[in-house]
Amino acid sequence: MKNYLITGVAGFIGSHLLEALIKRGDSVFGIDNFDSFYSKATKQKNIESALTYSNFTFLECDIRDSDSLKAILKENRFDAVIHLAAKAGVRNSLKDPKSYFDVNVMGTMSLLEEMRNSNHTKLIFASSSSVYGNNTKVPFSEADSVDCPISPYAASKKSAELLCYSYHHLYNFDIYALRFFSVYGPRQRPDMGIHKFFDAFLNGTPITMYGDGTSRRDYTFIDDIIYGTIEAIDSCRGYEVINLGESKTTLLKALIDEIGTITSKEVEINSLPMQPGDVIQTNADISKARKLLGYSPKIDIQTGLKRHFEYLIAQDQ
Repeated sequence: MKNYLITGVAGFIGSHLLEALIKRGDSVFGIDNFDSFYSKATKQKNIESALTYSNFTFLECDIRDSDSLKAILKENRFDAVIHLAAKAGVRNSLKDPKSYFDVNVMGTMSLLEEMRNSNHTKLIFASSSSVYGNNTKVPFSEADSVDCPISPYAASKKSAELLCYSYHHLYNFDIYALRFFSVYGPRQRPDMGIHKFFDAFLNGTPITMYGDGTSRRDYTFIDDIIYGTIEAIDSCRGYEVINLGESKTTLLKALIDEIGTITSKEVEINSLPMQPGDVIQTNADISKARKLLGYSPKIDIQTGLKRHFEYLIAQDQ
């Protein structure tokens, strides 16, 4: 049995990772500040069942609170820290870029410093495919230049990656920075496209489609992301940046059509121009993840969307 600290534990990815770790017998200390970006009640529900396990401890805490981090890391011995906490949302970062850098960069700095001071030197960091910006070379490889982020959110994630490398170089931290590609599935954040599209079809409200529907995303089902993340936790040595995606792309219009087929409903689609900060396409080269982690995504978009839909229906019953 191993012991882990997860930041952002009540979020979409955090709560799934929590369940996977405690069910395999590991102990987890989870923290979350219940950021107001979406409902606190939703996040509390995400970890409701996990709270019944004796090998899970939760504390409401902000990663910028150095005193709380210091106490947690001093009083516990963790085999690794999994850093998922962040202000999320590309479009929202355009409205309040300062807070995104405060949380995503300075918060990460706060965590790294308290880890260093307590001799915790193994970190899994949740980065994002958004760091690739509008790179025209596809699929996106970890060796590609990511010097042109097109949103404050993307810039904050790239900045945090650089901080992580500095701590690896200076203090011998073992750090894997995982670039997640368009994660979806049960408990997906309500601001994300797939969640919003299902909600529109199920409630008969119009869909807003940004662009002409030809933008592409590498949608990755939550189970595949959790598998890859756990493999990263178990094998983390040195410093690596690793893509975790499905490695196939889906047109936005095709995605909406597939959700319509799954729900057996039709809705009005309103087209608006592409939004600032939105990228034209994402597509992961996962050859490095295959080699280092044995990562091999299993859930295709059709299967994943059906599972997402089944979860939403079950929630309403």
